[in-house]
Amino acid sequence: MATACSISVRGVVQGVGFRPFVFRLAQANALTGWVLNGDQGVEIHLEGTEEDLAAFVREVKMKAPVAAYIAEMEVESAACEGLREFSIRESERLAQPTVRVSPDLPICDECLAELFDPNDPRCGYPYINCTNCGPRYSVILSLPYDRPNTTMRQWPMDRYCSHEYHDPANRRFHAQPVACPECGPKYSLVEGMVSVTDERKAIDRAAQLLREGKIVAVKGLGGYHLACDARNPSANAVLRERKFRKERPFAVMARDMEAAHGLAHFSSDAESLLKSIARPIVLVPKKSELDGVAPDNDELGVMLPYTPLQHLLFAAGAPDALVMTSANRSSEPIAYEDQDALERLSEIADAFLIGERPIARRVDDSVARVGVFGPTILRRARGYAPGAAAMLPTRKPILALGADLKNSITLVVNGQAFVSQHIGDLEHYDAYQAFEETVRDLLSMYEVRQEDLLVAYDCHPQYASSIYASTLHSLNKYAVQHHRAHIASVLAERGAWDKAVIGVSLDGTGYGDDGTIWGGEIFAGSMQQGFVRAAHLRQGALAGGDAAARYPVQAAAGFLSQIDALPDLTAAPFNFGPRYQGALQLVHQGVRTFAATSMGRLFDVAAALLGFVRETRFEGQAAMWLEQMARGAANLDVYSFPFIGDELDFRPLLECVIRDRIRSRPVREIARAFQRGIAHSLLTPIHRIAEDRRIQTVVLSGGVFQNELLLADLKPLLEEEKLEVWTNHAVPPNDGGISLGQAALAAFAHDGAGGTRYA
Repeated sequence: MATACSISVRGVVQGVGFRPFVFRLAQANALTGWVLNGDQGVEIHLEGTEEDLAAFVREVKMKAPVAAYIAEMEVESAACEGLREFSIRESERLAQPTVRVSPDLPICDECLAELFDPNDPRCGYPYINCTNCGPRYSVILSLPYDRPNTTMRQWPMDRYCSHEYHDPANRRFHAQPVACPECGPKYSLVEGMVSVTDERKAIDRAAQLLREGKIVAVKGLGGYHLACDARNPSANAVLRERKFRKERPFAVMARDMEAAHGLAHFSSDAESLLKSIARPIVLVPKKSELDGVAPDNDELGVMLPYTPLQHLLFAAGAPDALVMTSANRSSEPIAYEDQDALERLSEIADAFLIGERPIARRVDDSVARVGVFGPTILRRARGYAPGAAAMLPTRKPILALGADLKNSITLVVNGQAFVSQHIGDLEHYDAYQAFEETVRDLLSMYEVRQEDLLVAYDCHPQYASSIYASTLHSLNKYAVQHHRAHIASVLAERGAWDKAVIGVSLDGTGYGDDGTIWGGEIFAGSMQQGFVRAAHLRQGALAGGDAAARYPVQAAAGFLSQIDALPDLTAAPFNFGPRYQGALQLVHQGVRTFAATSMGRLFDVAAALLGFVRETRFEGQAAMWLEQMARGAANLDVYSFPFIGDELDFRPLLECVIRDRIRSRPVREIARAFQRGIAHSLLTPIHRIAEDRRIQTVVLSGGVFQNELLLADLKPLLEEEKLEVWTNHAVPPNDGGISLGQAALAAFAHDGAGGTRYA
């Protein structure tokens, strides 16, 4: 006897071949009915025997497409309609969309084989894709995910593509970006005043230019890359000069795993991450030095080709290791619109490889690494965004605006926390514009009105993101303390709402409850009960405010002024310049000097004492340099860093650094003893709080915990105490994860009364 059921599937189930998969599975189980894309996910109606229905439900969970993610599946009984076949119906719009948008996907093995099959109609076609691969987030204009709602809407399918699109047995069945050389967009090359419009000749010429040491701007999924031969020191130097990127490492795209293994050392976990469906840039230990690619760094950022065009470039003879860096000048957002790229990059690139398909929004490459606590995302963008990073216990739409550095935003719809792609540093006008665009973009995509929002923002009154919050037409706005948001981001990932934890939040700067600058904070509490500040770094001072983050010797003045009997730091071996003297004068006079418990700046002070006395070229450079120094040493001694009262006293720690520097101890050994001193010092307050409050879980978050050596030092110490350690995995530990924590804290702080409140 025939029975019927309705199934609602939530998660990443649109744009990943889920409806064709359901169609084939229904036919295999002799079921009739229909499937369609709805506002919240995929809706299914099935009719057949109870045995066949049960088999379908089991298999849909076990055999879903690789790019799909089923977050929730509801099965309910339904009335039989007497349907005689199974069909895919047109998408349905009944309410506000809450479906998860798929991130962009790397080319699949089947499409890659066709790309190089001379008998295939799409041989050599750089826009080849199917339901298992290709663009998603970077082409979607609105929901639901159908071709008229994408940037492919201006290219009607020809008969060949249309046949595949409508054939349930074909893997391009309902693949929205499907195209071929006859009906789809194409690539061309612009080199000065010359244009090469023949697609294959354009790709061949681009590969030739790369072999000759030229710089080519290449349009990708979420924006343009600037590419050059990674093994050509001259090309790398020219790119750095033109891009104004003097020292920040470049990422390298390796032709294949064989080429990647020639560049760096890969653990099995790192190789798995590199080949994962997100295809991020993965930081791994260098095997050989590529002059000008990652100066003063033992690690190299490596990625594999993920678009058909990138594979075609390598096949056309491009060098097997290409610098692939975001197409912009230093600190600007990545260029993604053709005319803007031609104008902004005209003095950087020697040629432009331009694709006709528009990009709906800029999406950078993601950056990740495999650390001692598992995979960690350092920049969350292509391959991950805009996936839901957490499910929050709220039905209220929440917009969390993040911090001003490494900004991302989070939009919570029906409890799903959608975290945007990496946006950048909002002090730069173009990045701020991108921030505003991303807010409008997500609100529009999910049809959320400003008036209905609960807006969460950083409690720093001068942050650009906080000021922007005041312009939104929402009555409910909540200021969230920066370092609590770091801790909350970890707990949100795990859905741990009532779990009591010790939260260690270490970074450069964040606005504290008392109006001073925090950055070395230890909290105790839970999401439901709130977090109390249980311990912190002793207060130093930042002379000149934010400039202290760019000049380590300037940061040093505000910490070293508390140490008695200092040697002459302007003389060897320290060689501090005039900026130190000027900053010291500000500290003594109390002018433009700000109290700070910043662990990030403490690392900068140590770096300055060990020889990094110049201006930093990018955020965190001095601390990265210090970590690289420490990695080269094997000593196991620990500098004193006592915990007194509720403070970690940095004075003995810095006195040890100064003493050994004067004694000409190797810099690497001093750096190692400093790092170990930090790790061992943190154990004391953690142990005390754990005993006093009977807490067994420690949360580590904040930009300082990008320091993998510090984590490696902490892990055995915390394990010996039998403490469970939680870190970030779905969002970065740096400020790129702040917005998720803000959203989670706002969900618990909301009392329905409106106005501004601090969490």
